[in-house]
Amino acid sequence: MARKYFGTDGIRGKTNAGHITAAMAMKIGMAAGKHFLRGDHRHRVVIGKDTRLSGYMLESALVAGFTSVGMDVTLVGPMPTPAVAMLTHSMRADLGVMISASHNPYGDNGIKLFGPDGYKLSDADEAAIEALIDADIPLAPSPDIGRARRVDDVKGRYIHFAKATFPAELSLDGLKVVVDCANGAAYQVAPSALWELGAEVVAIGVSPNGKNINDQVGSTAPLTLCETVVASGAHIGIALDGDADRLIVADERGQVVDGDQLMAAIAGGWARQGRLAGGGLVATVMSNLGLERHLAAQGLGLVRTKVGDRHVLEKMRASGYNVGGEQSGHIILSDYATTGDGLIAALQVLAEIVRAKAPASEVLHRFDPLPQLLKNVRFSGGKPLEHGAVQDVIAAAEAELAGTGRLVIRPSGTEPVIRVMAEGEDMAQVEAVVDRICDAVRAAAA
Repeated sequence: MARKYFGTDGIRGKTNAGHITAAMAMKIGMAAGKHFLRGDHRHRVVIGKDTRLSGYMLESALVAGFTSVGMDVTLVGPMPTPAVAMLTHSMRADLGVMISASHNPYGDNGIKLFGPDGYKLSDADEAAIEALIDADIPLAPSPDIGRARRVDDVKGRYIHFAKATFPAELSLDGLKVVVDCANGAAYQVAPSALWELGAEVVAIGVSPNGKNINDQVGSTAPLTLCETVVASGAHIGIALDGDADRLIVADERGQVVDGDQLMAAIAGGWARQGRLAGGGLVATVMSNLGLERHLAAQGLGLVRTKVGDRHVLEKMRASGYNVGGEQSGHIILSDYATTGDGLIAALQVLAEIVRAKAPASEVLHRFDPLPQLLKNVRFSGGKPLEHGAVQDVIAAAEAELAGTGRLVIRPSGTEPVIRVMAEGEDMAQVEAVVDRICDAVRAAAA
């Protein structure tokens, strides 16, 4: 059944347009609050946000919605998405909310919901909330209206939690670390945690003004990080995105290290320590074939899912894995967190570097990625992937790459776009394969 409001990661869009308005946020608060009113206890929701200007508006509207149906609200201010997930569970809340559009520009915003266990909501819960958004929701009697309060010590709680994931026998003493917080949710907690663990910290992207989140900083714009690492003579740089659930690294040479290499480093280290569960890791269809071959050479497996950290986590929970993630930098370490956590992933990467007593460029370059190319083809209507000529071209491409490469073709879940990705030993071959398929899709959609 098609969703009306929820996408793959909550409800997201342009602020003051579509679903991301104050009026809609109030309805979402009412609907989610009503759905999670279970039992006779005083119900509580934890609300966090990133640093977007629109966060104030949406926060106030959500408070109105939740309190109007009888739910108490705990406001924690700018905090990473994984921190809100952790606090929802540790504070025994019935529901958690993160106001963020992650790596999107400041003009977008979104609302992510977490259940009392700190995990993102199930499809059934989201469907029930969607139905309530369009329904006539009864308001709480006057004596039962909820209260709202702001809690000031949550930054310290999360910093303590994050530090506890770093091995107690190790220290970051002597390590110079650049941390880029994308002018986002982790601008206070990430530099503090690294400094308290002993690192010399060079912090950038820590001056949010409501409009500069992800603006030429953060994990989706790592050039500033790379330049700062080289200029400052740092040992490593770590970049988070706007809500700090994503991590990209720059080594001491200023070279970007993506999520595939980081997962390989963490999984390899945990395997040597006897900590790796499941005999491998979980990644999406977009992770490089080089990662799969590298893991296989160590006797470790790679299980692939559809794109999206939600699908990765579902597979991890179902099959008993404790390391998973995406090439884009969403890394889920389920021993510690219920969602991707850029800071916690960074601490595990730093632990590997400290243990190895070697440069980041050596520790984090685990394999040579195969040439990979992704192109998007926009179409106006219909289902071009079902066209016979397109299927013939795809079948020929699969046969050509068999044994030496890989092909992933998928429609976007949010826009009329077909994504065509190929990888193989020869970049010229990869480009030719992708172009042939893109041409066939365009012809079928014409």
